[in-house]
Amino acid sequence: MTAVRAEDLLGNAVRALAPDPAANPLVPLIERGEAPAETLAALALEQRWVIPADRTAFQHLAARADPASAAFFAALAAGEELAQGRLSAFAQACGVHGERSGTYVPRPGCQAYPAYVAWLSLNASPPDAVVALTANFSAWGGYCARIATGLRTHYGFGDDSCAFFDLFAEPAPELDALATAAVQGALDAGALDMDLARTYGSLLQTYEAMFWDALRCTVEGTSRSGPAIRAGAQNT
Repeated sequence: MTAVRAEDLLGNAVRALAPDPAANPLVPLIERGEAPAETLAALALEQRWVIPADRTAFQHLAARADPASAAFFAALAAGEELAQGRLSAFAQACGVHGERSGTYVPRPGCQAYPAYVAWLSLNASPPDAVVALTANFSAWGGYCARIATGLRTHYGFGDDSCAFFDLFAEPAPELDALATAAVQGALDAGALDMDLARTYGSLLQTYEAMFWDALRCTVEGTSRSGPAIRAGAQNT
């Protein structure tokens, strides 16, 4: 019997859990410059809640995981800390400052994703969560690449303002290697439940879609004045 390889398993999970392209109607609007400035501001404000929540969840997963999985989650937590620093420039370019951020009430549909990541940190077997999160991050990275393109092309955002999205859009071979090592270790130990991992991954993709759908409501509720943000967004 041929042994299952972690690389193959992760690749299959990414393909099986890939979202329907039509499931995210907002990213194409940003990519084409058709989303209003208010939508970009809401995206920044929601991410100010998501990033620290995910970082805490990844730290908790690392604390209770086997060494290989712990290395993966520790890297994720470090990445979230880096992302939080880069988010400030995007928020400022969108006109989001301290007072507005302090009084902002997040949308439940946007915060369902980090709430579920927190649930995984408490309840999921860490190797199963590695598979689910790896599949989800593949889709998220693609979204970020398209958003960064739209911000530069249609909204006049410079590199500093796009750095948050560039971070997630860039290939991450070191993280891929850590995920592979974690999954291979779980396979060798008979500690991976792919049925649960697929369920977790499917739910993550659903909550991801809810995030974008909740933000899409800001497009429907405001005029489409996207490129008008250009004058105040330039930076390097």
